[in-house]
Amino acid sequence: MKLLRDILYKVAIKSVLGSTDRDISNIEYDSRKVQENDLFVAIKGTAKDGHQYIEKAIDKGAVAVVHEGALETKHQGVAYIQVDNSAKALALMASNYFDHPSHNLNLIGITGTNGKTTVASLSYDLFKAAGYKVGLISTVKILVHEQAYTATHTTPDSIVINHYLKLMNDDGVEFCFMEVSSHGIDQFRTEGLLFKGGIFTNLSHDHLDYHKTFAAYRDVKKSFFDQLPKTAFALINQDDKNGQIMVQNTNAKIYTYSLKNYSDYRVNILENQFKGLLLKINDSDIWTRLIGAFNAYNLAAIFGCADILGMESNEVLRLMSNLESVSGRFEFFVTDSNITVIIDYAHTPDALKNILLTINEIRTKNETLITVFGCGGDRDKTKRSKMGYIASALSDKVIFTSDNPRSEDPDTIISEIEQGVEAQNYNKIISITNRDQALKTACQLATSKDIILVAGKGHETYQEIHGDRTHFSDFEVTQNYLKQLQK
Repeated sequence: MKLLRDILYKVAIKSVLGSTDRDISNIEYDSRKVQENDLFVAIKGTAKDGHQYIEKAIDKGAVAVVHEGALETKHQGVAYIQVDNSAKALALMASNYFDHPSHNLNLIGITGTNGKTTVASLSYDLFKAAGYKVGLISTVKILVHEQAYTATHTTPDSIVINHYLKLMNDDGVEFCFMEVSSHGIDQFRTEGLLFKGGIFTNLSHDHLDYHKTFAAYRDVKKSFFDQLPKTAFALINQDDKNGQIMVQNTNAKIYTYSLKNYSDYRVNILENQFKGLLLKINDSDIWTRLIGAFNAYNLAAIFGCADILGMESNEVLRLMSNLESVSGRFEFFVTDSNITVIIDYAHTPDALKNILLTINEIRTKNETLITVFGCGGDRDKTKRSKMGYIASALSDKVIFTSDNPRSEDPDTIISEIEQGVEAQNYNKIISITNRDQALKTACQLATSKDIILVAGKGHETYQEIHGDRTHFSDFEVTQNYLKQLQK
């Protein structure tokens, strides 16, 4: 229980009708979850408008309502708080309700198109290995020290964020690493949080179905750094042309990392193999189990962050050498007949290009590179042809298939991918709608020393077709078929 007036602290209020001197059990923005003595926040979402469910929330026991605009109906005994932006108000109220948990630990936000999960997850692993109590809020999972919880969004809603941060406070967590998505920033889910630092990985084509233009997408990411306080740090990828744009207006102390330019944390790739990377970070050499130039960037960010937060450099390097790839991020196995299978989450043009360039840099070219991928439904359509072009240009054989088509027709998605294939590459492609059959075909085509790249779903262990979600693991399916084929 918490007093309504305390929950409303620092919220920009236009008007109040009714008493704010009352106890509130919980804050809810989903009317289905409302119970007695709850505060209901009506939010205009992308699909539904919460204002349509105010009456339902009151019927279920809500004693206070936060809303935008004027309301036709008002009930005796219910407090009505009008604000300009309910989503922003919700974030501030959630922080107040849970006693500002972000203030009681070192919260690090990681944003960018690619690399967020790897940087956040491996930073968690590094600090945990160093003996700290650590938290993680990521696409893959939420961790409160060692207790795992299922993640549903890259950036959860503000109530969920503050709930888990409070659990971290209660468990004595000192550092928390959090993925920060463009959707999360745009929908004010991170409003009211106190960040110790922000990390920018890179920016490329993604989520234009939501943001409409690349400039809008970039500016949303930038707003995260705009809001960092003077007490925070901003660590940016100096090789990405958008890096300096991110910190144009920040109050945070700026640090840089790079592979190509002068920076605070400079990385050189000395060796790049399937077994790992040999890197020089500033003046020190380190062998790591991670693979590819994109992971060299991720490791530079991880090293820089740990250094800024006060860890001793040699200790950081020692711990980094033991880090292992995040589930579904360049996860690979080699069969008895020497077929290499790589599972990766690459679902943007840039990520797919990076993973294919990495494979082509490492392999001898005496083997066949077979790429299997699709594009998700109800997502940015403009990237499909670009990914078709990249896959067909950089692979020896390509199988276009379903990813998570969701409400879309999978064959339509595949035809849009095919539009990016240039004429000279048509002989490389096969289209097989059923993902299981596509993976079976790839396994049948592969012979000794060949490489199969399965991209798009990575750590996801499900497939969603017309609202029906079923278990589907690229790793499991591919491994099983290769065993059956005795490869």
